Amino acid sequence: MALSINEVKQGVTVLLEGEVYMVIDAQHVKPGKGAAFVRAKMRNMKNANMQEMTFRGDEKIEQAFVEEKKLQYSYKSGNMYHFMDQENYEEIAVSEDALGDKIKFLKDNLEVQGFFYKQEILNINLPFFIEVTVTHTEPGVRGDTAKSGTKPATIETGASIQVPLFIDSGEKIKVDTRTGIYIERVN
Repeated sequence: MALSINEVKQGVTVLLEGEVYMVIDAQHVKPGKGAAFVRAKMRNMKNANMQEMTFRGDEKIEQAFVEEKKLQYSYKSGNMYHFMDQENYEEIAVSEDALGDKIKFLKDNLEVQGFFYKQEILNINLPFFIEVTVTHTEPGVRGDTAKSGTKPATIETGASIQVPLFIDSGEKIKVDTRTGIYIERVN
């Protein structure tokens, strides 16, 4: 389905040069002279690259119908990560390259959001916060403020993050998956 430039709004997904983009921000401009146009900031749904584009008044843009599905992480095999569709229990394999840094926070049975275009997976969004167990960290030394009160810790997913000095191995913590920053200790 083709969209006119008036229908280009935040949250709309479009197909440009074979790639699926989501409109992050759109400004409709009507200059005193000449035709109206839209200046849009868009994110590539596959690799998350941001791009700014301008669409003239007579242009038609093809809309991409992106489907959202709830997936559950199952296991890793080689460089493929396997997820289960929560609705029909089908298995979906995603390459390590497609996931990028998100693999640092994948743990068994974690529910994620999957984005699909024509039955092909584009991207996966992790929950903003996850609860994980600290598997290894050095004991904190009181009075050691040279490192601003944090120390490195390895969590159950294998990722290394900075935690406060009072966190010990075996404790559950909450981590922001977007930034990899410690949020709080969980009881």
